[in-house]
Amino acid sequence: MPVSLIKIRGSVPKPLIHLGKGMFLRFLDLYDFFSPRTGGVPPRRLAWAVGDGDFESIGNEFMRYFVELCHLNSGDRVLDVGCGCGRMALPMSRYLSPNGRYNGIDVAKEGIEWCQKTIGAMFPNFDFRCMDVLNGKYNPAGVVLASEYEFPFCDSFFDFAFLTSVFTHMLPSDIEHYIAEISRVLKRNGRCLATFYLSNDDSRHLINVGKSSIEFKHPYGIYAVADKRDPELAVAYEETYIRDLLRKCQLKVEEPIRFGSWSGRDKFTSYQDIVLVQKD
Repeated sequence: MPVSLIKIRGSVPKPLIHLGKGMFLRFLDLYDFFSPRTGGVPPRRLAWAVGDGDFESIGNEFMRYFVELCHLNSGDRVLDVGCGCGRMALPMSRYLSPNGRYNGIDVAKEGIEWCQKTIGAMFPNFDFRCMDVLNGKYNPAGVVLASEYEFPFCDSFFDFAFLTSVFTHMLPSDIEHYIAEISRVLKRNGRCLATFYLSNDDSRHLINVGKSSIEFKHPYGIYAVADKRDPELAVAYEETYIRDLLRKCQLKVEEPIRFGSWSGRDKFTSYQDIVLVQKD
C-alpha cells in the first residue's frame, strides 16, 4: 500500500477511498494506453500497487543491499516472498547466473501473470507462483489462511530469502507462521532480509512528537496499527517481540538493525526498518 494513501486513510470514509482509488487506476490504464511502458517495466497500475517511490530505483536499491549486506552470490537459490510484479526480480535477473535460481510467490494474480509472461519467459531459472492465500485486497477468494499456508518448497532449499514490505501488512499469527516457514526452507547458514516497522523507545518518541510519516495510533500489546478499520494497512511490531520470534525460529539477527526513515530518524538506511538474519 502506498504510504501517501496510508497517511490519509484514517480520516477519509471508505467509500471515498475506493472511489478515488478506482478513478486513479483508470487514469493509470489510460496513461499506459497512450504512453505504453517499455524495457520490461510493468504497467503503471501494477507498479503503483507495490508502493510509493520509483519502481526501478527501489529495486536497484534493494539489490545493492542483497549483494553488499547479505553477500548474495550469483549462483544462489533465492526466494522472494511477496514478489508483486517483479520490482526485485527485474534487477535480480541481471545478477543471477544460469546456475542460480529465483522463486517468487505472491497473492496478487495479476502481478504474477505479468512476471510469468515477461521475466519468466526470458529467464528459465526464474519461477513465479500465485499463493492461494486469503487476502482482502489482493485475493479475496483465497482458500488458505496465511497462518496455515505452507511454502511450496522443500526443507533447506534456499541460500537467501527476502520479504520487502510484507511483514508490515501482517498480523501476529500470520507473521509467526511465515517466519517459521522461512526458517524451514532456508539452508543452514542461509540468510534472510526482511523489512518491518519496529516499535522501540526511539520510534515511539518520534511518533509522539509528530516526526513520523505513519502514526500507529492503535496499540494491541506487541503490535500497533495505523487504521483499526483496516488493521493490515500498516502494522508496527515491538522490536523485542520480533527478536524473540526470530530467535525461536533459529534465525540469528545480524547486528545492527538498519533502521528506516519512516519514524522520522535523522540517520537511516531505507524507508522501512531492515533486519538481516542467518539460520543457525
